[in-house]
Amino acid sequence: MVNLHYWPTPNGWKISIMLEECGLPYKLVPVNIGKGEQFTQEFMAISPNNRMPAIVDDDPAGGGEPITVFESGAILIYLAEKTGRFMPADVRNRNQVLQWLMWQMGGLGPMAGQNGHFLLYAPEKIPYAIDRYGREVNRLYGVLNDQLGRTDAFVAGPEYSIADMAIFPWIRTHKAQNVSLDDFPHVQRWYNALFQRPAAKRGLDLGKELRAGTMTEEARKALFGQTAQSVRDGDHRLT
Repeated sequence: MVNLHYWPTPNGWKISIMLEECGLPYKLVPVNIGKGEQFTQEFMAISPNNRMPAIVDDDPAGGGEPITVFESGAILIYLAEKTGRFMPADVRNRNQVLQWLMWQMGGLGPMAGQNGHFLLYAPEKIPYAIDRYGREVNRLYGVLNDQLGRTDAFVAGPEYSIADMAIFPWIRTHKAQNVSLDDFPHVQRWYNALFQRPAAKRGLDLGKELRAGTMTEEARKALFGQTAQSVRDGDHRLT
């Protein structure tokens, strides 16, 4: 059994989609990031970066003690290796998948996250930040569009992989990012195809009832107001 420590966000969706695609039995363990549950000592023992998702695999390959994994990209690789699925075995195709997974981890995710923050959550509108991150997100969509035009299939080539699962949830937020997929036809084609996958739909639906409609000041503090000292002092503990 895989214990999935999760909240319904793009990074969380990566792992719920992968688990659904693999058909692995898993147990949902909600981590309410708006209440600061990612800063509890129990969760930090699994994910020392105070970020979900994280997993605890009670039945790792080869047996032995449970294995904990944090960081969504590492989790995707772990689950691909555990199941032998969605990661090519040959070195060239595997290399393609890992490059595009890292592209999401180091580029699209962080830049789209910052773009969304300054568009939706920042207490004041900062034109430079909105322009800076908006332009970079637009550039990254162009990179993805060109790649999908070359493959005419999935991100890393002809086969669906963990690279697609990593990127797809962030493209799901395109409207909030002020990006029109009409400008990126290859991304639009790929995005529509992935939405037809039943397992992807189930992964996106996991815990959707948990999402709050509005952000409270307490949630803002938990999400955006922490420092190393505040975590040590327990300032994350919300009522």
